[in-house]
Amino acid sequence: MFERFTKDARAVVKGAVAHRESTETGTVEAEHLLLALLDRGEGRGAFALAELGLSGRAGSVTRALDEARRRAGLSQADTDALAGLGIDVAEIVSRVEEAHGVGAMSGKREDRGRWSGGGSFGRDAKDVLERSLRIAVARRDRHIGDEHILLALASRPGVAAEVLADHGVTYDTVTRVLDGGGEVEAG
Repeated sequence: MFERFTKDARAVVKGAVAHRESTETGTVEAEHLLLALLDRGEGRGAFALAELGLSGRAGSVTRALDEARRRAGLSQADTDALAGLGIDVAEIVSRVEEAHGVGAMSGKREDRGRWSGGGSFGRDAKDVLERSLRIAVARRDRHIGDEHILLALASRPGVAAEVLADHGVTYDTVTRVLDGGGEVEAG
């Protein structure tokens, strides 16, 4: 599949691996792909993020992703659903961190050497990359670009899509920007 990726899309994947290494997690996740997209200054995905006002807000996105990582990757929607069942995720995180240290639920690993190298891709990152292929095919694009990765991130449920939506970036707004649908307001 990677032979169909453009130079920009390959750079996003490589950047995601670098983010995985910097966060000391075992696998590349969708959030790493999002962070790598935000790092890019070129490509159609970077253009769409800039048009939607997200390019200067990487710190806000990073904080939101860090908070979700601290909750063991639970999205705010997941946290709200559990609260409806009487489960206080913030209390659970607090108790786990009290017993095991801050960030204990974040996926950081002490035995990092075991995970060194390229790292594997987690289920959600694989899903994003597979969706990017399906989106490219549906749009009749010959190659998979970074814009397809962005569309895939925005189209699937989870932390990355939730953080994007909280910043005014949705599948529909990205599509309008990419298709030249005029002015698009973002949050």
